[in-house]
Parts: sequence; C-alpha cells; structure tokens
Amino acid sequence: MMRLEMILASGAVGLSGLWGTLGSAASGGFFVPAEEEPHQRTFMQWPASRQVHSDPVFRKMAQQTIADIANSISEFEEVVMLAAAEDHREARAMLAEAVLLWDIPTEDLWCRDSGPIFVTNGQEELAVSHIQFNGWGEKQVNRQDSQIARRVAERLGLPLLPSGLRGEAGGVEQDGHGLLMAHESSWVNENRNPGMSRDLVEEKLLRAYGAEQMIWSEGVWNEDITDYHIDSLARFTGPGRVLINLPDDADPHDPFHLAGIKTHDRLVAAGMEVEVIPEPYERRVQSYDFVASYANYYVCNGAVIAAEFGDRETDEIARAALARHYPGRDIVMLNVDLLGEMGGGIHCATQQMPAV
Repeated sequence: MMRLEMILASGAVGLSGLWGTLGSAASGGFFVPAEEEPHQRTFMQWPASRQVHSDPVFRKMAQQTIADIANSISEFEEVVMLAAAEDHREARAMLAEAVLLWDIPTEDLWCRDSGPIFVTNGQEELAVSHIQFNGWGEKQVNRQDSQIARRVAERLGLPLLPSGLRGEAGGVEQDGHGLLMAHESSWVNENRNPGMSRDLVEEKLLRAYGAEQMIWSEGVWNEDITDYHIDSLARFTGPGRVLINLPDDADPHDPFHLAGIKTHDRLVAAGMEVEVIPEPYERRVQSYDFVASYANYYVCNGAVIAAEFGDRETDEIARAALARHYPGRDIVMLNVDLLGEMGGGIHCATQQMPAV
C-alpha cells in the first residue's frame, strides 16, 4: 500500500479513492496490492494436457516458452512452477535450477486466470480471494485448473475467501489503491455469472479485490476464448496512470480495435492519465487472431518482463514506455510468440504472491 505522503504527492487519486484506500487498511480489510509492490514469489503453471495441447511439437514449444519466462523471472525473484509430479522430470529439464516445482496438477499455462489471487490486510497476513475459474465459461477442459487456487491456498495454509464469482483475474485490472477496470464481456456474461447484473458483479469484484471504485467498458463478447480480457489492452502503472496498447490505424471492421478505442475514451473520461503504445506492425506472426500485446507484461521484483514482436520501431517504443513507467527496473523483452498464437501473453501466464 502506498504511504500517505506518496499518495498526496502524486495528486492522482481523488478524495473518495484516498479515503477508500486508507479505510481499507485501517479496518483490517484484505486487498490485492499493486503488482509493482514487492513479491514473495511468482506462480506459474506447466502446460501438460494432451487434450488441450494435442500436437506434441506445439506442446513442447509452449512448455519451452513458459520455461523461458520462468527462468527470466527467477533471476529477480523466486518462481514456483505448478505441475503434476509425473510432469516434473520433463519440466525440470527445461527450467533453471532456481525454479521450484510443486506437485499441483495442471492442464494449461494461464496462471493469471486459474491461479490464486493473493490478498493482504496490511498486517502481515495473507489470504486467497477466490474467483472460481471455469475454463472461460466452460470453453476448455478445467478439471485440474479449476482446483489450482484452492490447492495452492491449502498448501500454504491460507484461508480461501469466496467471492461468489466465476471468472479470471486477467479479466480485471487493479491498481492496488482502490480502483479496478474491466470489460463487461468477461464478467457480465451468462457463461460465467448467469443472472447477475453488472452492479452485482461490480459489488463482488470490489469486495474480492478490496477496492472502492470501478471503470467499465463494454468489451467484445464471443470473439475469443477470454471475451476480451482487459490485461491484453490496458494496465494500471500507478494511481491514475494507464498504459494502453492500440493500433495506429484502427480497422473499422475489427471489433477488438473498436472496443479498445472505446475503453481508451472511457479511461480518459474517468480522469486517467493514459499513454498509448502502438501495436507492432512488422511482426513475426501476421495471423489475424494473433495477440500482439505490449500491455500483457509482468512486473516482478526489479524487472518488467515483456514481449517483443520483431518490429524494431514499436518494440523500442514499448521498451522506452515501460522504462518510464517503471523507473529503476530492468526491462527484459522476450520472444513469446507461441503465447500470442494461443491468445495470451506473459501477464496471463504469471501470478504474483505479495511480500508481507
């Protein structure tokens, strides 16, 4: 949590947001800290399912990509890779010695969505705020992945705090200081939360994250597996600051471009300081459904782990923007094209456990 003098000096939080932030800490309420706050460790998941990844060559490539990310993060903080015991030998061969393996079975690699959401009460206590993963609205097998958050909480001896929601942490972005943003399509959706109004979903999300205010935009329904997760478009980089990834020339027939522009305008109207990073144009993978998101980065202790796409100009623009928004951290950019082909990125594959 930001100290009072830092919040006041920033001038970026309104009085109601400041009161909510201080009130949460004073009341002993649990909240999700900002991602840039110190971590105890990072959790990741091993993509092991032959049902999800039926092509053995592609599966091996996905595993190597996940290992590359884990190995990079492990240079800055502890990484725990979740995998069934029978998958440990295969994983160990690709992972750096510093990466730990826990015997928690997995199907896919998207730990942001199926992994535990850690909350703290500011009194050196942790818990897991539980939003039930259901395979993005039962679009994918999740017999093991839907149990990961609970199993991690049990192994750590932490209480599991039910939210009453189905969904994924990649579908909501939080600044750690009382503000959330999300696309309705990922939450107010019959495939996750049937019969719930947006107001009710908002109430439950605010409680789950220990936040006070929320910015909504419509998003895109039924065009991708996530129903347009916000973390591939826009990220909070501090109180009142947002980094957003948009094309220089929006395609008027692309629903994601149109929805992204609308989200940008909502954030500006809400008083956010918004910086735009252009999407890469001369990228290695040109397929229509490839996710080329610079915004889907991960902030760990001392570094930002981000994607590069082979466009020298926009890769450098993204690097410079991340360095400005996260001063004093190494900017590590990786080729994670396999994740983009699968519809996600580095942030989607990671989940932080805050230090207390």
